[in-house]
Amino acid sequence: MLKDLVLKNRSCRRFYQNHKIDDEILINLVELARICPSAANLQPLKYYISNKSETNKKIFSTLSWAAYLKDWSGPCEEERPASYIIILKDTKISDNCDCDLGICAQTILLGAREKGLGGCMIAAVSKNKLKESLNIADHLKILLIIAIGKPKENIILETVGLNNSIKYWRDTNSIHHVPKRNLKDIIIK
Repeated sequence: MLKDLVLKNRSCRRFYQNHKIDDEILINLVELARICPSAANLQPLKYYISNKSETNKKIFSTLSWAAYLKDWSGPCEEERPASYIIILKDTKISDNCDCDLGICAQTILLGAREKGLGGCMIAAVSKNKLKESLNIADHLKILLIIAIGKPKENIILETVGLNNSIKYWRDTNSIHHVPKRNLKDIIIK
């Protein structure tokens, strides 16, 4: 059921780093994005895939993780993603692909979750440093990084409390809590 898949599809930030993700899996996830709807059917998105340790280190070094977790600078060496998909915009095709990006990124994450994997969309990235270190062509603009791996953390959805805070947090058992607004609070009649 789609709702079950969506409920399991949380922003995972800790992984079993030694759980390898084959090229075939990453290519299949990009295939899901490829067949998604695209504004004016321009299809300006391109995808850089990585599951190699050396390239993953380059990507990881440019990322910022979990802004609300002030005492956590990101996953430790054993808990880093086993793979990444970098979503790029080909500016030779189009300069606008905002709706395409969301559709494709979520589809990739749902596909990963269906395979028992987890992921996290990361927009906090040193794009120029990453572009240079991976030798990405000038006409390709980095839009988003998707970290993918076998999840190593428990994530619980809960209702936004009386303080109205939507900030996610971790408890003393390292369980990740994600407050969500009530359905009645987001529907406008």
